Order: sequence, then structure tokens, then C-alpha cells
Amino acid sequence: MATTLPPYATTGQKIWYYGFRVFCGLVFFYLIFPILIVIPLSFNAQDFFTFTPEMLRLDPEGYSLKHYKDFLGANGDYSWLQAFSNSLIIAPLATLLSVSLGTLAAIGLSQPHVPFKRQIMALLISPMIVPLIITSAGMFFFYSSVSLQGTLFGVVLAHAALGIPFVIITVTATLSSFDTSLTRAAANMGADPVTTFFKIQMPLILPGVISGGLFAFITSFDEVVVVLLVGSAGQKTLPWQMFIGLREQISPTILAVATILVVISIALLTTVELLRRRSERLRGMSPG
Repeated sequence: MATTLPPYATTGQKIWYYGFRVFCGLVFFYLIFPILIVIPLSFNAQDFFTFTPEMLRLDPEGYSLKHYKDFLGANGDYSWLQAFSNSLIIAPLATLLSVSLGTLAAIGLSQPHVPFKRQIMALLISPMIVPLIITSAGMFFFYSSVSLQGTLFGVVLAHAALGIPFVIITVTATLSSFDTSLTRAAANMGADPVTTFFKIQMPLILPGVISGGLFAFITSFDEVVVVLLVGSAGQKTLPWQMFIGLREQISPTILAVATILVVISIALLTTVELLRRRSERLRGMSPG
């Protein structure tokens, strides 16, 4: 597809060409504008959610790391740091469980002899489709009946259920171009299924596995609805703490936390893009 407008383009084509790019630019600005506001405000030296005159004058006195220090507990309140620690415990555990179960499910569904493949796939990715509040309510009633409500294990299981669809989708996409003759050749050479998986299959599908794991991690790290219903005060995560900060007390520390989450999200999405390009190179889809 050509990326530049040919010199023989008609007036209608020129209007579409430039109009489409202007529209995309406006949509991009609309999406990125809140981030451009939040990040500078997180360095506000005052406890305000507005730009102070000193900030507008670019006076260094108007900028400070005060809110970031409060996040680390400099003001004696360690609730933000504790919530961040809980998120760093829950999200990796949920990601590990999501990657393990999701990868096995994707490999199983990639086999041609599996019956009801479409129905099973629809069931496994349903947490992405069903409204989150319905899923959360169902988990709450189920966990209450099996004594998992308000436990760390219950929250990890709930977040893993939300992350498994991402792993299944990314690994399935990677497996779509996997050469199954490699596993047959390994079996003919005497390799057992476990050795074949770790030595042949896993290195080739690893970019998809890691990409799905990163999406599962982001889902768990940013999730608030499920943890509000199935968790307790001991599992208060960072999004939960942000929700409390908005509902019960307007804390400017939220701006610093939001900036940290934006940086983490950008880093993870950049990693996903690099893995996608690596996966394309491994499959021979790009010359680079």
C-alpha cells in the first residue's frame, strides 16, 4: 500500500487522504491529552489539582517531587506503598497462573482432533466478553460458598481467570504459523512430549507467550472491580487505593501514582511491540 499521495490523485482522493490523517491526529490528541495533563500536575508543589501560577510561569519553585515522596510514605502514610506491594504480589502470581494455563489451553486447542474447539474457545475467552461487573458478582457468590472470598488465593485466581483469554489469543496466533512437522520430527527422533515442548515448541512460541503474559499482568495490575468484590482490606491493590483516594479523600498523590502507571504501561507495551517484531522475524514475515 502506498504511503504517499500519487501526483495524479483526484480532488476527492486528496480530500480523503488529508482528511483521514487530520481525523486520526485529532483522535490521537483526544486520547493522549489527559496524560499530557496528569504528568505535569504530578510534579505540583502544592496540594492542588490545577496548574498554579508558578507552574504556568515555569518557575522551579512551583514544581516538586512531594507527591512521589508521599507515595513512598514520607508523610507517614504507608497505605499507598502497601497497596503497591500488594499489586506487585498479586499481579505476578496471577500472570504466572494465566501463562501456564493459557499456554496449555492454546496448545491443546491447536490440535486438529479436539472436538467442540470453537465452543471451548468461546468459553475460555468469555471473561473478555462478559461485562466485568457480572463476572465479579458471579465470582463473589461462588467464592463465598467455597470460603475463598477475602483471601489472597481467591484474588489471584480471579485475576488469572481475567488474564487467561489474553494468553490464549496471543499464543494461538503464534501457533497458527507453527510448523507441526518439527514436533513430528522430534518424536521420530525419540524425544518425549515434554522434551519436544521445551526444546522445539516453546522457543518458537515464546514471543506469543510473553506477550500474553504482559497483557495478563497489565490486566491484573490495573483491575479494581473484581478485587473490590472478592478481596478484603488485606488485599487492597493500587487501583483500589486510587478508587478510595477519589471517593473518600481527594489526594494529589493519585497524580503521581497515575504517572507511574502510565510509565509502566508504556514500558510493557513497548516490550510487546518488540516481541511482536521478533516473532515476525522468526516466522520470516519481515526481512529485518
